[in-house]
Amino acid sequence: MRAYVFTDKALAKHAGQFVWLSIDTEKAQNAAFSKKYPIRAWPSMYVIDPDKEKIALRWVGGATVAQLEKLFADGLKAVQPAGGDGPALARADRLYGDGLYQDAIAPYGEALKAMSPKDPQYNRALEALLFCYQAGHRDADCAALARERIASVKGTTSFASLAGSGLDCALGLPESDAGRAGQVAAFTKDVRASLDDPALRLAADDRSALYSSLFDEREDAKDEAGARKIADAWVDELSADAARAATPEQRTALDPDRLGAFTAAKRLEEAIPMLEQSAKDFPQDYNPPARLAHVYFLLKRYDEAMASSDRALSLVYGPRRIRVLSERAEIQQARGDRAAARKTLEEAVRFADGLPEGQRNEEQVVSLRRKLDAI
Repeated sequence: MRAYVFTDKALAKHAGQFVWLSIDTEKAQNAAFSKKYPIRAWPSMYVIDPDKEKIALRWVGGATVAQLEKLFADGLKAVQPAGGDGPALARADRLYGDGLYQDAIAPYGEALKAMSPKDPQYNRALEALLFCYQAGHRDADCAALARERIASVKGTTSFASLAGSGLDCALGLPESDAGRAGQVAAFTKDVRASLDDPALRLAADDRSALYSSLFDEREDAKDEAGARKIADAWVDELSADAARAATPEQRTALDPDRLGAFTAAKRLEEAIPMLEQSAKDFPQDYNPPARLAHVYFLLKRYDEAMASSDRALSLVYGPRRIRVLSERAEIQQARGDRAAARKTLEEAVRFADGLPEGQRNEEQVVSLRRKLDAI
């Protein structure tokens, strides 16, 4: 979004309404902010009430310029509720803003019952409720909501959101569920329709997520040839997007999605030049060498994986250092050096234990200790 959306001149007119703030949650000096306003999914965007110092509105995921402008309008209403929001929606938005997703389900449901699909806040409320179900791993409720409401948002970007999330949730249903196959088939059709509709101006990462869902559906069906066909199309589209990028930042922003597509297509070798170019363009960014280490590890080119890991470790900071160390330990184990792997995991545990509140993740620490015990 920083490369493609926030640079759009259409947003300039909103500069007097908001104080723009970008937070790097990996930096120690931002730990207090992360503690006060917990980030549970990346990217997340908040409209913060400056008087109450509370999140008035939360948006999870990326957004197009049009979606962002709707978010601004809804954010202003949330900060100044006299604008006419019903009490259920205002209550749901407050709970959602505080990250209390399961508590927000009932008021969002109540609000949606009273809202027309033509209401300017309908789509946002619907997507928020869908995310609440996903956050709680309530796949049946998620799939049911998406199926029930998807026709009401046809022709909008929310149609693609409901199609993709609905398919992901349907795939999460137990195979014993009598309605699973029908749900998967219906949402697959909707996802394909979203990708084929030129009127739906979806961001590249949103289209990528839809390809990922279709790939998972073919894998679930044990259709290897079909999965490969989707993966190849996924690679080709993202590669075309990268070729059209106006700046190195725009091109590099596609790296995570392109790496996912290359992995699915079993074309990992093709990711190497991409990541080497990103490392050259952004020599102080730890992400390209960290991703290169991952690629080399998967290709069993362990010496090159360690060299890339060395580079990433020299640049990485904050909680992301734990991920780099954890994968480094996997590389060392694959090389047969269990002592080095144990030492690396011990370093990761010490680092995780020393993180300030707001950055420390107890589940992550437990996971690291389990890996350490297994060596």
